[in-house]
Formats: sequence, C-alpha cells, structure tokens
Amino acid sequence: MTDEQQRPGDRTDDVDRGAPQPQGWSRSGGPSRAQSRRLDPTTFPASGAWRPGDPVGDRQHVEIGTLELEGGGQLPGVQVAYESWGTLNDRRDNAVLVLHALTGDSHVTGEAGPGHPTAGWWSEMVGPGAPIDTDRYYVVAPNVVGGCQGSTGPSSLAPDGAPWGSAFPIITVRDQVAAEIELSRSLGITSWALVVGASMGGLRALEWTLLGPEAGIEVESAAIIASAAQTPGDQIAWAHPQLTAIHADPRFRGGDYYDAADGDGPHVGLGIARSIAHTTYRSALEFDERFGRIPQGGDDPMHGGRFAVQSYLDHHASKLARRFDANSYVVLTESMLTHDLGRDRGGVTTALQSIRSRVLVVGVDTDRLFLPAESERIAREVPRAEPVRLLRSAYGHDGFLIEFDQLGPIVGEFLAGVHKRR
Repeated sequence: MTDEQQRPGDRTDDVDRGAPQPQGWSRSGGPSRAQSRRLDPTTFPASGAWRPGDPVGDRQHVEIGTLELEGGGQLPGVQVAYESWGTLNDRRDNAVLVLHALTGDSHVTGEAGPGHPTAGWWSEMVGPGAPIDTDRYYVVAPNVVGGCQGSTGPSSLAPDGAPWGSAFPIITVRDQVAAEIELSRSLGITSWALVVGASMGGLRALEWTLLGPEAGIEVESAAIIASAAQTPGDQIAWAHPQLTAIHADPRFRGGDYYDAADGDGPHVGLGIARSIAHTTYRSALEFDERFGRIPQGGDDPMHGGRFAVQSYLDHHASKLARRFDANSYVVLTESMLTHDLGRDRGGVTTALQSIRSRVLVVGVDTDRLFLPAESERIAREVPRAEPVRLLRSAYGHDGFLIEFDQLGPIVGEFLAGVHKRR
C-alpha cells in the first residue's frame, strides 16, 4: 500500500460514515498532480510523419519494390527516402553511408525549413571541411524503413490505399539493411568507403559489414558508435514501459489513428515513452549537476509544481510528439529489441569474427543505454577492429550528438586512414 493510499483524508470509509473532516480540509483544495505533466497536444497533428503532399525539402525517393522480410512475409511497394551531399567520383569509391538513430532521419546536415522540422542532427560531422568531408566524399543518408520521414513505414499507404497502421509488419535490422542495399544498387554504388552509424544506426552499420559483402557491395570500413552486437536484457527492460505507454494511450487506437483530428493522436503515450527513453540517453551525473532538486521557475513541487528536470523531460516529450509518429516509434524500437548479429550465424562471437571490414568502435564512458562493455566486445572480437575509443562525457549516450570536439577527430582520422591505405 502506498503512502498516498494511507492518507486518512482519502479513505472513503471515513467519508461514508460521516466522520468529521479536519479543519481547513477540502477534497478539491489540494495541489493537482496533473500539473506535473505539461504535454498540451491540442494543436499537434495526429502523427508527425511526413506524408505525400508535404514539402519534400532535400529528400529524394527511390522505389525498391517488394522487400522479403526476415521473419516471413513481404512488404510491397517499398520506398526509401534519402539525402545526399558531395559527388560520386569516377571510380565510385568515395561513398560514405550515414545511418541515423531511432528518432533521427535523413536530414543529417542542413538548416531546418520546409520539409525538415529540425536542423541536421550531425552538421558538425558532415559537410565541407568536416570530419566526413563532402568536398571529398559522396555522403548518403537514408531514412530507415519503418520510419516516418519519407521511407515506407506505418504511416505510408498500404496496397488498399489506407495507411498501414496496425497492419504494418514486424521488421528487423536486417530488413532495414536489405532495403539500404537496394538503395545502394539504385545509386550505382558497389562499395562504401565507410558505413557509419550511432545507436540504432550502429546496429545497422554492424549488419552492413556482413550483409553488404553477401550482396556484392563491399564495406571497406565501418564505424560503430555507442552501439552493440546484440540488444541486452537491460535495454529490452527499458523499452518495455515505453511501448506499454504508447499501447495504453486510448488515442493510439491499436495503431489506426491517422484520420484523427489534431490533438486526438497518441501524443501522451508517445511523450511518456520519450521521457523514459531520454532518461537513458543522458547520465545521472548530468541530471544531478545540471538540475539536482531545483524547482522549475517559480514552481513549488510541494504545491503541484515541477522540478526542473521534470520540465526538461516534458519539453523533450512535447518536441518528439509534434514531429514523430507513434507507430514508427513502436516498429523501430521493436526492431532494435530483436537485433542479434549472431542470429543464424553461429552466435555473436562467430559473427563478429567473420567481419572483414576495418572497424572503428566508439563508446561513451557514461552511456547507460549501450554500455561501454558492448563496444569493447565488438572491438575485441572483430579481427580488423581498432582498440575501442571512449568519449569522455557528462551527457551519457547522447555524447555522440554533443562531443564533436572528441568524436570529430576520431572519425576524421579513421576515414583519412582508409583513404591512405588504398
């Protein structure tokens, strides 16, 4: 029984018997705990997915046809959205593939604007003169299949002309990479100088080192950042309440909410999921040193107000609920949970030892989502992996989006080494 349940003033048996109420007591006079939740989605569209008819921005689209799924069945009429920078040289050996994380997209670098609600998520890493130099390399960044920013996903139209919604099939990281292989073929790329990804993108980059060569596309090198060869139980546990929050939102409607009015989508469930996830993206050190027990503005937590760290999580929940799609969050999270490089390959160790690409592995010392031990495991087993590099950061998993003064030189030097060895 919780303390809240034990409060005498809340016991209905006392009220029913006509027990005297304490002086000054009022059932409606206490602070409302609803004040601790500031997500106000009344103007949010039911889904933040990009839909045909929306501004295209810098996206390009390729139709790759039917995708055979690892778990059985097919996904027909698959489209892959991507962005690119730089020029593919005559030898076609200067291509770099950049793979985004869970709620990222193909807009790796560039300003926010029509079709792109946020600025590029890795602008410090990709561009002219940047560590991944678009004056030298042809850089391609696809939106993952199952996502919501132009590639086929739950918000896309199914063969019956309605959004896929709850009918969208289960997909795996290998399915996503299979789609990216078809994109590569459509672009005339038979070799990637570098495949680089962080977090969920790192799962795909690791799969690329095996699936790419099997499909006749060389992966000369790969950079696996803040990622793992196999999703651990701890991460599955963290994901469970996130998925439950979305499914429990009555406005989720089992996944079929795309015709709902503005403000009537599953924003609360998606926001809660984001708050839980964001806690794993940052570190206890940052939360304690940056926020501690400080109230938000003039709020008083003793009277229904929020602590500053609660306001921070609410802010990120609101941002994601406005720009992302709840179904895609579920589909992509589930694809991460089933990630296992060793599945049908004799186990993780055997799979890692069969990788022939040069591999850079980068972890974050305070990462509590993809623990540094996961990075060390990859670097230890891959024959041509360099010793693991650790970013020193107070920001936890999100260090790969913040610590560019450390990450930039590491990736830049690795890529330059690939170029020199040719």
